[in-house]
Amino acid sequence: MILAGDIGGTKTLLALFDDESGALRLVRDATFASPDAASLEAIITQFMGATPVSLHAACFGVPGVVIDGRCQTTNLPWILDERTLWRPAGAPHVKLLNDLEAAAYGMLRLQPNELAPLSRAVQPVRPGNIAIIAAGTGLGEAMLIWDGKRHMAVASEGGHADFAPHTDQELELLRYLRGKFGGHVSYERVLTGPGLHNIYNFLRDTGSAPEDASLAAQLTAGDPSAIIAEHGLAGSDPLCVDALELFASAYGAEAGNMALRCVAIGGVFVGGGIAPKLLPALRTGSFMRAFIAKGRFAELLETIPVKVALNPRAPLLGAAHCAQRLLSVA
Repeated sequence: MILAGDIGGTKTLLALFDDESGALRLVRDATFASPDAASLEAIITQFMGATPVSLHAACFGVPGVVIDGRCQTTNLPWILDERTLWRPAGAPHVKLLNDLEAAAYGMLRLQPNELAPLSRAVQPVRPGNIAIIAAGTGLGEAMLIWDGKRHMAVASEGGHADFAPHTDQELELLRYLRGKFGGHVSYERVLTGPGLHNIYNFLRDTGSAPEDASLAAQLTAGDPSAIIAEHGLAGSDPLCVDALELFASAYGAEAGNMALRCVAIGGVFVGGGIAPKLLPALRTGSFMRAFIAKGRFAELLETIPVKVALNPRAPLLGAAHCAQRLLSVA
């Protein structure tokens, strides 16, 4: 039996898998609100207590840098350590992966109907490196490096790198966000759920369009990002429409940056919880125009397949298969 987890700032998904002759069969899973829990150990104890089983390996994709088997989560007040997580898990082999590292491995196992193309290039010209970018509560980035036989995931914290404007409007957005956050502005301030709200506020405060009073009341009472996305996709509010277009353009630009950083001739996966929900907005053209607009490398970018991962369980699948690999080397 294998325990796998996808740990996020908003929710934590745990699942038990049975390793049946190399094929993983889902036995049971459950979702927990991460901010409501004191620790990952508490969530594991709650999950495992329902049906005691004998575990052989566990792997968790976690939101933060993993160094020497230890992680201080970025958007949660948790400290995770492989050396202590085995106790509540009851598994002799425990592995922590950066959440995007786990997602990267999982995306390799998605079926064609679980991927929505954004680019004209459908298949890679040849096997090669793959870039992964995933906007959700935070912004995750990773790379799958091709060694000639297989892909190896490499985690990064590129979402916390400096936001790099590529239009005059984005230059103004950077100035606006510098004033709001007091200096450093990362891509995570733009390409996340809260980032969409930041973009909306920028457009409102700089006079892009007048704010509807009823919409302003909705934003105060509910989830601002979800409300902006809903009105933007429906075309029912000019500010929301403009916010989605600017979001899609910035998303495409950074996805293109990722493709250049690792020469991702094998493709780009766009993961996370936001992309599937905003798929119509990502397909209007702003995303791919910004993705390709890389000067002398535009021709190369046009040959790279870009696909949205529609299966939200890609990180969980990646963690499960990494746990399975622990058994093979134990």
